[in-house]
Amino acid sequence: MIGLLLNVIQIYSVLLIIYVLMSWVPSTRETSIGRILASICEPYLGFFRRFIPPIGMIDISPIVALIALNLIAKGLINVFYMF
Repeated sequence: MIGLLLNVIQIYSVLLIIYVLMSWVPSTRETSIGRILASICEPYLGFFRRFIPPIGMIDISPIVALIALNLIAKGLINVFYMF
């Protein structure tokens, strides 16, 4: 069970990284894959964007979002080993 959750978190992290890298080439977000990734990633990233404003032209919210996912994964591991 915990392994499945950790795998889902890892896959989601990879999807977030791909989505962020796609922002460097704006036309890629207009493709069908870009729209699918946007529908998957934007709700999660939007939560962080509400609280973390961009610094100049650099949006650091994806970095914070990835750190949060990493902390969630570590927390799940710790809770699993407690029981």
